[in-house]
Amino acid sequence: MSRYRGPRLRIVRRLGDLPGLTRKSARRAYPPGQHGQNRKKRSEYAIRLEEKQKLRFNYGLTEKQLLRYIRKARRVTGSTGQVLLQLLEMRLDNTVFRMGMAPTIPAARQLVNHGHVTVNGRVVNIASYQCRPGEEIAVRNREPSRKLVEANLQYPGLANLPSHLEFDKNKMLGKVNGVIEREWVALQINELLVVEYYSRQA
Repeated sequence: MSRYRGPRLRIVRRLGDLPGLTRKSARRAYPPGQHGQNRKKRSEYAIRLEEKQKLRFNYGLTEKQLLRYIRKARRVTGSTGQVLLQLLEMRLDNTVFRMGMAPTIPAARQLVNHGHVTVNGRVVNIASYQCRPGEEIAVRNREPSRKLVEANLQYPGLANLPSHLEFDKNKMLGKVNGVIEREWVALQINELLVVEYYSRQA
């Protein structure tokens, strides 16, 4: 299954607030569908599945990509759940979003894919590129690129810049100073349930 392109608020109503997917908030507080208001008690599996879906939709990943990140996180020493969140947060599209260059992660992915973003002076158009500490992320020095980001900077998706990033709005230049810490992850999620979900699969 390819990336989700359907109504985003439907997903927000089902899974809760997803800051990376959309800036809109749902008017109705219950899940979508005919039986949205009288949902029965959810099973443990359903709760784990929901947490996994939150990750998928917030970061705009396919099932295959998420499974690849899980396997990668398992190979690293430390808490698999935390390593997984770090890998996802350090993606180039998410870093561009967190710097305020785009209002959502899908918008940031489009900026990257269309060649508007440079890493250490070179154009990188791969959204899943893993940003490393010390790298400089900037807007390409072209009129269309700068205008696009200038418009986005008026309405950033999230108000606070995480402690591992810095961004100069005048120069349109950002820097990755380290790896993100758990408390700066904007998504409300229990990553251990995601790891548990995949421990039965992969």
